[in-house]
Amino acid sequence: MKAMSSQRTVAVIGAGPAGLFAARELANAGVQVALINRDIKAGGLAEYGIYPNKYKMKDGLRKQFRQVLALPNLAYFGNLSIQEGGPLSLADLQGMGFDAVLVSVGAQGTKWLGLEGEDLQGVYHAKDLVYHYNKLPPFSQQQFGIGRRIICVGAGNVMLDIAHWAVRELKVDELVAAVRRGPADVKFTKKEMETVAANLDLAALDAELARCAANMASVGQDPQAAKDYILSALPGAEPKVSDTRMRFDFLASPHRIVGDADGRVVGLEVEDTLLAAREDGSTTAKGQGSYRLIEGDTVVFCIGDRIDNRFGLPLDKWGDFAKNPQPRFVDDGISYEAYDPESQQPIEGVFLAGWAREASTGLVGAARKDGTQAAHAVLAYLASRADTGNGALAALQTKLTELDLPIVTNADLARLEEVEAAVATERGLPEFKFSSNEEMLTAIGLSPVAEAN
Repeated sequence: MKAMSSQRTVAVIGAGPAGLFAARELANAGVQVALINRDIKAGGLAEYGIYPNKYKMKDGLRKQFRQVLALPNLAYFGNLSIQEGGPLSLADLQGMGFDAVLVSVGAQGTKWLGLEGEDLQGVYHAKDLVYHYNKLPPFSQQQFGIGRRIICVGAGNVMLDIAHWAVRELKVDELVAAVRRGPADVKFTKKEMETVAANLDLAALDAELARCAANMASVGQDPQAAKDYILSALPGAEPKVSDTRMRFDFLASPHRIVGDADGRVVGLEVEDTLLAAREDGSTTAKGQGSYRLIEGDTVVFCIGDRIDNRFGLPLDKWGDFAKNPQPRFVDDGISYEAYDPESQQPIEGVFLAGWAREASTGLVGAARKDGTQAAHAVLAYLASRADTGNGALAALQTKLTELDLPIVTNADLARLEEVEAAVATERGLPEFKFSSNEEMLTAIGLSPVAEAN
């Protein structure tokens, strides 16, 4: 993009891949960027969502993120939450005079089904567990009582992340994936399946396929092709390290979670379903009114995330941040403009990127593309307006001084990386992470007494 004729100032909220690559695009166009992040470390799900032992992938991404954070006209403000009632709100930022605000906070909330028994001991959301074993505070400091028989609700890559952890680290007795639809409707990739394929109960899989075959054929699905896809992970399967039995329970829609007298999970009651064809060629699952119990002592919902409605932006009827249906500044025909459905007007100068704009596949490449395109929309907006935000960065810094919060800067991140690398070397580990904000802040010489989180 062509550099701006005079410097503008944009606040980018959220330093996951979408926010980081948006910030890079803006900074390279001559914009002064204030990159604000809830966590101490940048990276978002690229730092705290990728399985811990994928060192090569993580190192490559961290190298790219370091290059972004080193840009001279980018100021990083970590350990700073933006939300209504928090230390700093979106309205506060807008009042500081930024030329634009780009929101790339991701899906910070968790999605539940509203089932009876979701409050029982042993019921968790996959996102919280992924954050836990990836050492994201405060999840890293929480205790999760995982039993010996886990039931995962869902059949995507997030389910396989939990299965990976349960099979290869926890070495539980059994993991069951309860799937509302059939074997042809799984959403995981072959690569992710390879981590646990050696633990698949092949006899149980055959039995499930036989049970589902007639219904699958009635909606035009090929049972053998579905089986071949699931088993395509076997040739590249990682060596077996536990006796965990992993199996699928298809055509099973969660109905309620059953507990014992002490409030602990004893199983997931599911309603039997049958596949039905839609007009567009896809399938849906229709409940049959018959119920059965899948026994287990832990239930993990692997069903996706939702927007945090405390952020301060209007939501649409689906519970997502509303987007302008008739955008003025687009890239590739996509609307990146925040919108108020009540007034039916765009929210002036506020844009959305990444998962904040639309739930994605979770791939870093998709987030990079969306963040870059959102930045193009912001630059088009800036080009249409007079320069107004020259004092915004100073106003933000003054406000933070008044709040007396331990704010993490670009230099602090570099120092933290050095300290953690030194600990890893000293202990002979491929990687080391402090598991609490207090430890990280202390390591870089900041007082952890008044944390923003």
